[in-house]
Amino acid sequence: MSIFQFLKSKSFFKQVTIAVIGFVILFFILKFWLNITTNHDQKIQVPDLHKITIIEAERKLKEVSLGFKVIDSASYNPDYPKRSVIEQSPEAGDFVKEKRKIYLTLNPSKYRDITIPDVNGRTKRQAVSELQAIGFIVGTEYTYVNDIGKDVVRGLRHKGKILNPNDKLPKNSIIDLVLGDGEGN
Repeated sequence: MSIFQFLKSKSFFKQVTIAVIGFVILFFILKFWLNITTNHDQKIQVPDLHKITIIEAERKLKEVSLGFKVIDSASYNPDYPKRSVIEQSPEAGDFVKEKRKIYLTLNPSKYRDITIPDVNGRTKRQAVSELQAIGFIVGTEYTYVNDIGKDVVRGLRHKGKILNPNDKLPKNSIIDLVLGDGEGN
C-alpha cells in the first residue's frame, strides 16, 4: 500500500477524526480546569497599608484573604511611625487574586548607626565635609582649645560626651567639633 492510498483510506480519516475530537475535548477540559484553579475574573482590591503597624496590616490583609511578606526595612523616615509600612507591592488600589502575597517594606525604629571616622588633625572644612557626607549633622557650637593649629580638629563631642574614632552614632546625630585656637605652642 502506497502513502497516497493510505491518505485516502477510511482508516486514516477515522484516526484524524478521533485525534481532532480528542484535541477539542482536551482543549475544553483544560480551559474549564484553568478557570477553576486560577480564580478567573476574581478581583480583590489591595488596601492602603501606609503608616500602619505590621499587626494592623496583617489584620487588614486577613480580612480580604491576602497574605504578606516583609521584604526589608528601609532607611529611617521620621515622617512615618516606627515599625510602620513605608512601601507595599502591589500598590494600594491595585487588583489581585485571593491569597496573593503583598510585599511590605517597614520603617526601622531609628536611624542606622554610623561609625565615626578619625578626623583629628584635619581642618574644620575637611571634617565638616566628611561628617556631613556620611550622614551626621555638624553643630555650629565650636569648642576651642589651646593649640598651635587654627581651626584644626582636636576632638568630637555629642551632647557633651567625648567621641572617639570608631564609636557609633545614629545617622543625623549632631556632632560638635573641638578645634584648635591657633594660639598654642
